[in-house]
Amino acid sequence: MRLEASRALVHAATAAVLVLAVTACSQDSPPATSSSAAASSFSSASSGQPETSASPAPSGSDRNTAMDIRVTINGQPVDATLNGTPAARDLATLLPLTLDLKDFHGTERIGCPPRKLDTANAPEPAAAKAGDLAYYAPWGNLALFYRDGPSASSDLLVLGHIDTDRLAGAEHITIEAAS
Repeated sequence: MRLEASRALVHAATAAVLVLAVTACSQDSPPATSSSAAASSFSSASSGQPETSASPAPSGSDRNTAMDIRVTINGQPVDATLNGTPAARDLATLLPLTLDLKDFHGTERIGCPPRKLDTANAPEPAAAKAGDLAYYAPWGNLALFYRDGPSASSDLLVLGHIDTDRLAGAEHITIEAAS
């Protein structure tokens, strides 16, 4: 009887861990194997050269080169841009990207891209503001802030900005390269 009780306890604990793991973004997704046209145009626009994984960190001017993107929230198009940070350029390799969103702490809507983004050479932390598109590195999720976020954190990287006041009710987002 004790052995059965012990097994039941182990199964319950395992189930609880699985439920928690499912709520965070998966880090087991395979990395993208090729760059999309969006990443190529972003790399060319910011440096004039194709991007490689062994390239040096962008200079100050390259880091701030923005990329216009096409964002659709709940079927409605809105204006948006990605900044020139390495993590934003890595996000561009995943475009087009469609995500389901859920609310997080009454401040942001979050969704999980298919893999974690490269956060090497990240800029200095900055507090997220309403409208910011950010990446929370520990969980591997994108965050769309509809209210100003907490104080600056090295775990939260601002990737760009979305020009809308409709983020609070966003259920689905599609991000594409602007043509």
